This record gives sequence, C-alpha cells and structure tokens, in this order.
Amino acid sequence: MSALPIPIQETKRRLVLTQGGKGGTGKTTLLTALVDWYDEHQYAYTLVDLDTEASKSRGSLIHYFPGKAAKVDINRPEGLDDLVNVLQDGPPIVVADMGAGAGQVAYRWFDDMYEGARELGVSFTAIGLVTPDPATVDSVVKWAHALQDRTDYLIVKNSVTNPSNFNAWDRAELAQQFRQNLHPQVIEMEYHMPSVEGPARNHGLTIGRVASRQHDVQELNQFTHVIRAQAYRRHIYAEFDRVKDLLLP
Repeated sequence: MSALPIPIQETKRRLVLTQGGKGGTGKTTLLTALVDWYDEHQYAYTLVDLDTEASKSRGSLIHYFPGKAAKVDINRPEGLDDLVNVLQDGPPIVVADMGAGAGQVAYRWFDDMYEGARELGVSFTAIGLVTPDPATVDSVVKWAHALQDRTDYLIVKNSVTNPSNFNAWDRAELAQQFRQNLHPQVIEMEYHMPSVEGPARNHGLTIGRVASRQHDVQELNQFTHVIRAQAYRRHIYAEFDRVKDLLLP
C-alpha cells in the first residue's frame, strides 16, 4: 500500500535567509536592521546564525544579539534541517544569516528538501546584497540560477560608497535576465558613515539601538551620530514596509 502524500498545511511560515555568496557585502548589517524592524512591529521570529566564517564575538548575529541568536553548523549533513525544525513549534518566521561560500550547501539542501518544506506551508525569501562591485552581482545571479523560482528574491542595493554606482546591477545582461524571469523586489540601503557604523559594530549595537540611545557608548551619543542613525532607521524601515510581503508569513 503506497504512502499517502503529506497534505499542504494551512499554517503559513516564512524562512528568510541571506544569500551566502561574496563576503563583505553588508548582509549582517542588513539583518540587524531587519530584526529591529520585526521588534518594532512586534513580529515573532527565530534568529539563526549560519555564518561559520564569522568570529564568535565580532561581526556575527551572536555579537549583536547575544542569547537571542542560535548558532547552527551548516556543514553538518542535517544542518539546514534545523531551520525548518524550529518553524514547527516556534514563531512562524525564521531569519538566518548565511556566511560567505555557503552556496553549494544551500543548493543541495533545496534540491533535497524544498518540496517537503513547501508542503508544510514554508515559503522562502532569499536576500541578496549587491554593491558597485560586479562580483556581488555575479553571486546573486549564481544563486538565482541554482534556486530558480523555489524562493522569493529580495535584492538590496547597498551603497558602500558615497556616491555608489550600480551599473553592474543595472546593465549586466545576466542581471537583466534575472529581473525579467524571476521578478525580484529591490530595496536600497543608504551609505552608513564610518564614524557611526564602525563603533556600532565594535560594540555590537544595531542602528536602532544607536538611534534610540539604548547603550552606554559615549562616542555614539553625539547628537550628529544619533540623528544620522535615526535617519538610517527611517529609511530602511520604509524600505522594509514596501516589501513586507517577502518578510512575513
């Protein structure tokens, strides 16, 4: 007697993960702002750090959210299964920061597990960050080629310089094909002044905490730093509001 198929669940869940392509694109910075946005709106989520390259202290989600972000080793054969397991009994949103070079692991996992996860009501959002560096566009296109339409795509144009030139994203033929075929939504992340971002990273402070003065770091309490952080927060929150259908179940 053949086994009955698993019925599609009515409960909706969302797995939001950064594309683990080229390093240094601002993935963790973007996710810390996203977590602040979830908290602002009181959306329940689970936070997972998959970045095996980041140190345990600086530059990882655990650095920004000690005791809140769980570390998962994606190099274990069942590592990425944990992302779906926590959706079973926990909040309906999982936010996962995937480290540089994790593409092959993610591609294999999608090939094996996507259909079953979809039948359990799980939707996916892959966040790719592009900068003026053409290599970041190549990385995003590579992920899209592997995952195809099994995930929604959110592309973040990260202005790591001021001004920033995104010709590689705007004009590259493969990037144009990606936009035509898979219809990613696109938002922008403003250039962050090093005088604000550097100390905030060193002390494990999100821009939201700097903007709200929820810390005791004296150099970040300067009026200009607080005002800039508040402006960054307003801008990125407005961007998240525009694409909230990709960030919620």
